[in-house]
Amino acid sequence: MDWKVMLSSFGLIFLAELGDKTQLATLTLAAQSRSSVPVFIGASAALIMTSLLGVVFGEAITKLVPPHSIRLGAGVAFVLIGGGLLLGRG
Repeated sequence: MDWKVMLSSFGLIFLAELGDKTQLATLTLAAQSRSSVPVFIGASAALIMTSLLGVVFGEAITKLVPPHSIRLGAGVAFVLIGGGLLLGRG
């Protein structure tokens, strides 16, 4: 196992997920629930499944498109989405 890749993936995703709408939704569900364990299990399963989709599709896409082009496309998409949100078009 490549520990450097695993730890950098953990750190990046952990920081990206802090305070986002998923965490706020989970907080709300836990506050409304009588037991937080099912909320934790459901939220964890959902995050695992979305991560699995990202890994599977990411691996498939890199077989068709060079990684450099994927990074460039993702960067352009983030800039355009960010600009749209700043201008009130998102």
